[in-house]
Amino acid sequence: MMAGTMAARDLAAPDDPLTARLRAALAVSRAPSSDYDLNPGIALTPGRSLRPAAVLVGVIGPPDAPALVLTKRSSRLVHHPGQIAFPGGKQEPFDTGPEAAALREAHEEVALPAEQVRVLGRLPAHETVTGFSVVPVLARIDGDFVARAEPGEVAEVFRVPLDHVLDPARYRIEGRRWRGQMRRYYAVPWGPYYIWGATARILRGLADRMTP
Repeated sequence: MMAGTMAARDLAAPDDPLTARLRAALAVSRAPSSDYDLNPGIALTPGRSLRPAAVLVGVIGPPDAPALVLTKRSSRLVHHPGQIAFPGGKQEPFDTGPEAAALREAHEEVALPAEQVRVLGRLPAHETVTGFSVVPVLARIDGDFVARAEPGEVAEVFRVPLDHVLDPARYRIEGRRWRGQMRRYYAVPWGPYYIWGATARILRGLADRMTP
């Protein structure tokens, strides 16, 4: 399918309980998030220009054992090298919107067929310290697929149990020096994978929406 025109699968079948919960979470009103949420002392430049980007928050597997598809970025990348991330990237001029960008990037980065993806909706945009406004596109992935990491951008593709990242108690606040200041951020490690920064912040927002 041509870039910018990739379409998610449109299924008329009724939602399973998990998908219904995910749709309900999208209806919960929340403000946009940012890498600065835990750092109110950092002064942001008024009128700053942010570059549009999108990521796919793709939930795969049966309702009783769902997982989330994540990647470990290549250490050779300029932005966020070696970090854990959702499939996704910069929104290009030919993309028809964040959904098209997320689907295109997921296909390029992990070989996820767009026809297996049911887009459920958008989570609030997230501002990163690298100057992107990232739209998380929440979706269900139907069936399984053979993930293939794009070697120029992705070092590894893996899955983390959805229950792990939906439990607010598993999150902790950590910090490190950034541009001469202490920057605090969320982290939700799983096994050998240190999930932190923008990815953890977006997931924490989803966890808050789905916590009774």
